[in-house]
Amino acid sequence: MDMATPATADQQAADGAQALASPRERLLVAATRLFCRYGINSVGVDAIVEAAGTAKTTLYNSFGSKDGLVEAVLEREGRVWRAWFLDEIDGPGGSARERLARIGPTLKLWFAREDFFGCPFINAVGESDKADDRMRTLALAHKRIVLDRLAALCAEAGATDPAQMAHALGLVIDGAVVAALVTRDTGAADIAGRACAAICAAPM
Repeated sequence: MDMATPATADQQAADGAQALASPRERLLVAATRLFCRYGINSVGVDAIVEAAGTAKTTLYNSFGSKDGLVEAVLEREGRVWRAWFLDEIDGPGGSARERLARIGPTLKLWFAREDFFGCPFINAVGESDKADDRMRTLALAHKRIVLDRLAALCAEAGATDPAQMAHALGLVIDGAVVAALVTRDTGAADIAGRACAAICAAPM
């Protein structure tokens, strides 16, 4: 009897899961993978539907256009990433300062993943027409949810201006994401962690 290697078994499981998914879900999964790795502008509709195993009409019926698919991908990616990131920070419990101290280690987990291709929102804004606010609006909505949670932790930690402290932490996070994408060096997360610790220790 032939035995599949672990890699083959994993791929077969992934293929089986994709086969059971709805055409809309397959389009989202395929577009997410392609957009994140190659960029939104460099991936055409033909490549997306081929990877998803669907027809163009399915994409247009489900999302209206490629732009509609891009927005759906960003909304879902933001929701999934926020759930993961905030759970890594909040899940183990502890004081507000202990939770804020997990920002650096959490970023390092993300940067070390093979599928780390930077922040989809930063990438999308960078690729889009700078006079077009659609991508910027989605990015700001995503950022606001993260900053609100960080601000709540900063307030709990005793910050006099929690919103300002959260904004400073957000700038460090964004800078670390871009640095890790460019350099492929997970050490950017260590530096970010130290910077976040300094911000949290300073009166603000």
